[in-house]
Amino acid sequence: MQALKTIFILLEVILLFNLLIFVHELGHFLAARWRGLRVDRFAIWFGKPIWKKQINGVEYALGWIPAGGYVALPQMAPMDVIEGKSQDAPAEKLKVISPLDKIIVAFAGPLFSFLLAIFFAVIVWVVGRPVKEADKTRTIGWVDLDGPAWKGGLRPGDEILEIDGHQITQFGASSHESVVWRIVTSEGTNIAFKYLREGKEQMAYVAPYRRPTKWYERKSLRQVLIAPVQDAVVFDTITNSPAALAGLRRGDKVLTLNGARVYSPHSVINAEESMTNAAAGPVTLGILRGTEKLDVTLRAEKPLTPATSAPVFGISSWQDRSATALIHPGPFEQIQAGVNQITGTLRALFSRKSDVGVQQLGGAVMIIRVYTNLFDSPDGWRLVLWFSVVMNVNLAMLNMLPFPVLDGGHITLAILEQIRRRPVSGAILNYFQTACAMALIAFMLFIAFFDTGDWVRSSRQNREEPVVFAPKK
Repeated sequence: MQALKTIFILLEVILLFNLLIFVHELGHFLAARWRGLRVDRFAIWFGKPIWKKQINGVEYALGWIPAGGYVALPQMAPMDVIEGKSQDAPAEKLKVISPLDKIIVAFAGPLFSFLLAIFFAVIVWVVGRPVKEADKTRTIGWVDLDGPAWKGGLRPGDEILEIDGHQITQFGASSHESVVWRIVTSEGTNIAFKYLREGKEQMAYVAPYRRPTKWYERKSLRQVLIAPVQDAVVFDTITNSPAALAGLRRGDKVLTLNGARVYSPHSVINAEESMTNAAAGPVTLGILRGTEKLDVTLRAEKPLTPATSAPVFGISSWQDRSATALIHPGPFEQIQAGVNQITGTLRALFSRKSDVGVQQLGGAVMIIRVYTNLFDSPDGWRLVLWFSVVMNVNLAMLNMLPFPVLDGGHITLAILEQIRRRPVSGAILNYFQTACAMALIAFMLFIAFFDTGDWVRSSRQNREEPVVFAPKK
């Protein structure tokens, strides 16, 4: 049954991913037909075609490299490296087209991507988008006792108002006004936090932490080791574990840990992770079960497997599915959020003070991975629709960058042609386009290397040896 579900999800991902590519390229295709350009090929994906069919003089093809698509237009700038050489008459013998025609055809792809983003945004407006309550809050629920935020003075229960002078509206990373986003894109030696504690505004200056990485891993981004406030509600316990034997049940809400208020499951998880064979002392959890309050004492125990495991309580998962709300953001609000996200990313990318680099960008592999995870999650189809808004805005805006091979590059060349009153030399343009295409392919492979590595490592972590406790007499 799980295998069928996985296959179904993969089919959904492939269809949706190709829809984004198809609509973008359809814009180029229809504009080219309208302006009277010759169309040699309409291809989804790059590389040598694994399928192709000739219809009314146009070759429709499916390549073997799942990283985009193209419409082969020999009257535009040459793209032989990506599209392959035309089998028909060379471009020099074709009708010369105006710079305006080139601009219209190049702009039509991003335009169609943007229109598709609006289409998805209207649907999200109607059906809603699930948002975790933990992502909407500005309140800190957990601070690592050895982390930079704790050393800087931040504590659970503090409500973050501003970071480096920027107003904060939420914790989750889906907004440029979020805690996560402002920490990641911060530039100073210390990050300035304005927060509210017991009704008083205060300031904290935190030196960010970067997790050490290996050469084959993406360089880590800034973090201060905090998490949002979230109800610590037990979802499941492991058979024969201390938690199960102590009587913890699904739905039990942990209010206190050794008398201290619990703002997040991370507090319990952190206490568990601090246990060693020599220091697995008992802890007392204050529990709310329905309307009843009770204390439960746990002593972490080393399981039979994995052999390398430290003592644990045996709470296998925490409940967070119920802590979601369905919001209905307007189409303009969604589009604006997507624009802010990509412009903010580009600003951080080109800033000399930012830790955000090209390694942190994602390619086709990451997009497929995100779609796969979203389809597999509760209310996944709503999240997929929302992510498709972001993706199409990104696709439209990135393609408008004035880099040769991209649509913005074609527009730039057409404007240059209009100014010079003559096109750039075909030979020079061919070499230039080829060099840029090779650079773009190398960049895509570079990003795919890190995307694939992240996915493989994540899959391995999900397949870790299950925790098993010895049966109790």
